[in-house]
Order: sequence, then C-alpha cells, then structure tokens
Amino acid sequence: MSASLPTDRRFSETHQWARLQDDGLIQVGITDHAQEALGDVVFVELPQQGQLLEAGLSFCTIESVKTASDVHAPVSGEIVSVNESLDDEPEALNDAPWETWLVVVKAEHPEEAMSALMDTSTYQSVLDD
Repeated sequence: MSASLPTDRRFSETHQWARLQDDGLIQVGITDHAQEALGDVVFVELPQQGQLLEAGLSFCTIESVKTASDVHAPVSGEIVSVNESLDDEPEALNDAPWETWLVVVKAEHPEEAMSALMDTSTYQSVLDD
C-alpha cells in the first residue's frame, strides 16, 4: 500500500493530508483511507473563505451514503481558497482523493505547521496497525 501514498505531503492522525505549495500556501484534503471509510460521498459542507482554522478542530463536514463525518484541520491558518467544484462534484473525493483538495490555508509559519504532521512512512505505519 505504501506505493499509493504520495510523498509530497504530510498527514494528520484524523486522515487529512496537507501539501505545502511553492507559494507557501497549504492545500488540505482527505486521504484515500478516509474516503474509503466514508463510502460514496454525496455532499461536502465547505467552510467560508477567510475563516480561521485551528489545527485539530473540525472545519467542514463530508456526508456519504453511510455517514456524516467532520473533517479536522491538519494546520492552523486562514482559508484563502475553497474548492467550490465540490458543490457539484463531491464524488471527486472518492475518485481522486490525492488530487482533490478541500481548502487552501495561509499559515503564519507553514514549514513549522507541516513539521508537526506525520511524514509518509509514519502515516503508513499508522495505517498498517
């Protein structure tokens, strides 16, 4: 399974990913493990641009045919972009969880925020347990 985990991002214990972009902003999404546990996603309740996130706290809800689940912020910061295409295509989270982001966050100290998350090998060991 480790081949399917991307190495260009870091992971939270609650199965979100964060990818530091060249511009210093951080894309946030859910992992393949998370979308698999949810089942068929039918709705994403997205936060508002400008909203402040606090790492570890819920910032949006994903509804599937099985359940509704809170998504927890892997990093703290201000939401500078929201993936509004999920309003019309929430199933993109199932189809391409590694490419489909939820929000883009501007963190005060992006490298520090990223270093607090698990790297690929550590996250893989969590999945293997």
